[in-house]
Amino acid sequence: MGAMRAGDDSVGTRRRPNFLIIVADDMGFSDPGCYGGEVQTPNLDGLARNGLRFTQAYSTARCWPSRTCLLTGYYAQQVRMDPPQGRIPPWARVLPHYLKPAGYRCYHSGKWHLMGAPKVVADGGFDRSYVLHDHDRFFYPEKHELDDNPLPSVRRDADFYITTHIADRALEFLDSHQRRNAADPFCLYLAFTCPHFPLHALAQDIARYRDAYLEGWDSIRQKRWKRMRAMGLVNCPLPPPDPDIIPSWNLSAQDLERLIGPGEVPRAVPWSSLSEEQRRFQATKMAIHAAMVDRMDQEIGRVLQRVRSMGAWDDTVILFVSDNGASAEQIIRGDMHDRNAAPGSGPSYLCLGPWWSTASNTPFRLHKSWVHEGGIASPLIVHWPAGIRARNELRHGVCHFIDIVPTLLDLAGIRPGTMWNGRTAPPLPGRSLVPAFATDDPLTRECLYFHHIGNRALRMGDWKLVAAADEPWELYDMARDRSEIRNLAERHPDRVRDMAALWERMEAEFRVQAGPA
Repeated sequence: MGAMRAGDDSVGTRRRPNFLIIVADDMGFSDPGCYGGEVQTPNLDGLARNGLRFTQAYSTARCWPSRTCLLTGYYAQQVRMDPPQGRIPPWARVLPHYLKPAGYRCYHSGKWHLMGAPKVVADGGFDRSYVLHDHDRFFYPEKHELDDNPLPSVRRDADFYITTHIADRALEFLDSHQRRNAADPFCLYLAFTCPHFPLHALAQDIARYRDAYLEGWDSIRQKRWKRMRAMGLVNCPLPPPDPDIIPSWNLSAQDLERLIGPGEVPRAVPWSSLSEEQRRFQATKMAIHAAMVDRMDQEIGRVLQRVRSMGAWDDTVILFVSDNGASAEQIIRGDMHDRNAAPGSGPSYLCLGPWWSTASNTPFRLHKSWVHEGGIASPLIVHWPAGIRARNELRHGVCHFIDIVPTLLDLAGIRPGTMWNGRTAPPLPGRSLVPAFATDDPLTRECLYFHHIGNRALRMGDWKLVAAADEPWELYDMARDRSEIRNLAERHPDRVRDMAALWERMEAEFRVQAGPA
């Protein structure tokens, strides 16, 4: 990575807002209350009520490619990050490399996962950073760092929960900023690891949802879909589940029963087909997932209150997203799973599973890792009292995580030059979302590209070409069928051919731009 310098960037002189970028991990599109969920998220709901909700915002379907887009402004394939192939190209910058020459102080707390910039401060340009590398332990992580320096593993008897600690570190950085750099704008990248597996939550949070999901996933999904339609978030039918589509790396049904117990369910089967033991166990799993989202919202509330107390509320642009859809994965890592441990506690290792993932991604098909809508549809909340007059409005324009960096640069009055480290960088592929802050007009662009582990897609206007790995292309009209129920590929072979050819050209161009590892 290059030394911090402006190069040929041009910086405007207007007042620059602060930025607070909040990322959830594996949270489904319909989990928060303001997107139709029954999970209590009053702080996110408040941001939505006094700001904007985007209905067609896209991630990349997986954690590290999505965070690559958020932090670099490029598709992950352009910068060797999907699949990961060493360091990002020397011409690629991380967000602080753009912001710091304009006077910003930049802070990070939580998940990093930009594997091509291994050190958050030294390589990513942040002034302060708390980074969590251990994604298997919410109560006693073993690998974490402060300002690129390793921290001791958390003791197993410590009063510690990572979601709270991520917020604590963010508050520490904001307090320091207020004491030492109050005249400078700040950018805080607040990257939670929840509700990513394992399902670990505080007992008091789980208790709030203990019996909330005994009615079953079929009923929960129907209720969410009806609320979402009433809110104007979607206008598509509710598709049937895909019971036979699960990640190829999931544990087998036999291993799940042997390692976890008879309450585990490996497929998206009807709730009515479950035994009473299975229903109670599955309802408990979703209660833990909801508790994790609830706790994240509580910790977001603490950070928001600190921004208010700093006197920075009106001038802070807040964005909230999820790095991909809910996960159908059923695996066991870390310390494995203690069948005698209370579900949700540190010694347990449970995953959400394919039916609750389907409910979390209501009303879309499939899950994390797929580039069908269930894998890539993300909530996007934007809140900025001083700059957005609209309140509680929806924006239906199609957008992507690659648009976040151009949006922040636009708001900061930064026009990035083409040179970095003596190399010429390709143009940023995204576009600023600032015009959408004022009006719900379409966001004009040629297309959006997706590719992850063989799953691939192209979105052009209302048309989406999509295919699972090693499967033929499917074609959907997103204006009428965002549920991806009616495959129109046979009716429009010319469109399929042309869109597929464009996808192939982009794929080849991005690999050339990335260069050899």
